[in-house]
Amino acid sequence: MAVARKRKAEAPPPIYIVSGGSGASGEQVVESVLAQFPDVQVPIRKIAHVHHKTQIRDVVTRASGANATIVHTLVDARLRQYLIEAAREKEVVALDLMGPLLDRLGRILGQEPKGQPGLYRHLRKGYFDRIAAIEFALAHDDGKNPQDIPKADVVLTGVSRSGKTPLSMYLGVLGWKVANVPVIPDLPLPVELLRIDRGRVFGLDIDQKRLVHHRRHRQQRRGLTGPGTYTDPKIVLDEVETVRALCRKHRFSMIDVTDKPIETTADEIIEAVTRRFGDGSRTE
Repeated sequence: MAVARKRKAEAPPPIYIVSGGSGASGEQVVESVLAQFPDVQVPIRKIAHVHHKTQIRDVVTRASGANATIVHTLVDARLRQYLIEAAREKEVVALDLMGPLLDRLGRILGQEPKGQPGLYRHLRKGYFDRIAAIEFALAHDDGKNPQDIPKADVVLTGVSRSGKTPLSMYLGVLGWKVANVPVIPDLPLPVELLRIDRGRVFGLDIDQKRLVHHRRHRQQRRGLTGPGTYTDPKIVLDEVETVRALCRKHRFSMIDVTDKPIETTADEIIEAVTRRFGDGSRTE
């Protein structure tokens, strides 16, 4: 019984995912399989961009010492065969997710596969760029992770309920990496906002009365009642004026979003950034 409890406490052997590309395909397969074992946490080690035999020898040696399983998606036939032989020599279990299907299709189609890693991602670059942009917007919503602001294609700033988040998400769907930074009274802005090229920063201007309406509607949905600074017209006007002053001081572009469709605002921003930066509109 004591031995059984000890084994249960031990972490299971890891799985090494070896890929000539990013390793995303192998990782997805492995995680889909592990979902069938929800009570067990299996360590996953992703070894991406494998292009040399020395990398393979290293991972096989590590896997051997850890009693690990190797799952590989190498499309380079030479490297794939080398890994299979190295794993056999070290008595490491290596599961080939690509080789059998590549060989089968090669025979059926009468063609040699290109053996080039990352082709799928390259062919669907637009799709993956959009996914990355949406993830960026989510990770940098409402002032989160300000250290990454220089990586953004566009930075939005404005007061609460001026539409920063939905606009960020919409631009993300179009493939633009967007961070949004709230302007909050008495709180300093992140220094990164003042270091990025001002041509990428857009302040969202909104009519005070419409903003009060949006905020009251939000309170009602949350079951909140009674007056407060959040919906006080004078304080709201002060917040709006703070954003306007900020944009004037740092020469940020201002866009009036009052009762404007989100698509129209997005088009204005894209047109401005493209005009200003040309081929450099999108950051790396």
